[in-house]
Amino acid sequence: MNERLRGAAHSGSIDALYASIQENAHVFELIDQIPFVDTSLHLAAKAGHVEFVMEMMNLKPSFARKLNQDGLSPIHLALAYEQKEMVDLLLASDKDLACVKGKEGYTPLH
Repeated sequence: MNERLRGAAHSGSIDALYASIQENAHVFELIDQIPFVDTSLHLAAKAGHVEFVMEMMNLKPSFARKLNQDGLSPIHLALAYEQKEMVDLLLASDKDLACVKGKEGYTPLH
């Protein structure tokens, strides 16, 4: 993931997110090609940036099911970092995220 997008996710800046897209319109497709990666959705979910995550869910909802190198999806990370509002938001966006299997086959329900 490029540094501008990583910084946008860490800070929760939607303006920086769109600046990253303007810089490279294929930025999400490049990330999608990597089988296991912390996406901008992973980083923002872990940090609790609700507005940023809502924007990402509109732009690239498939990132919500993508696993990182540790075998965790964004909802797994939100749970691990006790981001309750984030978990609620993700489940409201897609209730089936509760069934995403991560490391050792664990779902967020485990």
